[in-house]
Amino acid sequence: MAGDIRKLSNLRSGLVKAKREGEPETAEEAEKPKLDKLGRAYATGKRKNAVARVWVKRGKGAITINGREEGVYFARPVLRLLIHQPLLITNREGQYDVMITVNGGGLSGQAGAVRHGLSKALTLHEPELRSILKKVGFLTRDSRVVERKKYGRAKARRSFQFSKR
Repeated sequence: MAGDIRKLSNLRSGLVKAKREGEPETAEEAEKPKLDKLGRAYATGKRKNAVARVWVKRGKGAITINGREEGVYFARPVLRLLIHQPLLITNREGQYDVMITVNGGGLSGQAGAVRHGLSKALTLHEPELRSILKKVGFLTRDSRVVERKKYGRAKARRSFQFSKR
């Protein structure tokens, strides 16, 4: 019995050590930007069924989405405004080149996914921006998705028309 308890405590301490290995050891490592060899930060953003892969690097402010300019891909000004929100809030407009590949969902979901991915990539490039973006809620994934259709119903909640006779 005592041997079993000892084994469990050893197993628990091993799990705690495994969790700690992935975490940064010092505050300096936590504040260090996570960049690849080309100087880019990469993050994935999601919204509804859309998934956006975002690469951010220092530059002149060019934003390309699926190989096209942002004005061509997102023609509606509201969607372009949604994409620019993380850059506007952090006062980084025109300082980063952003390359995005996005697929799935519709244009509104894709714009939301781009905003989420861009916010995450900015925090990886400049960790001090995390508190600003988190306070506004751009780092939280919007988990709302379309409710599924149920059997015996016209749509998710809509019933078929009732006929008394």
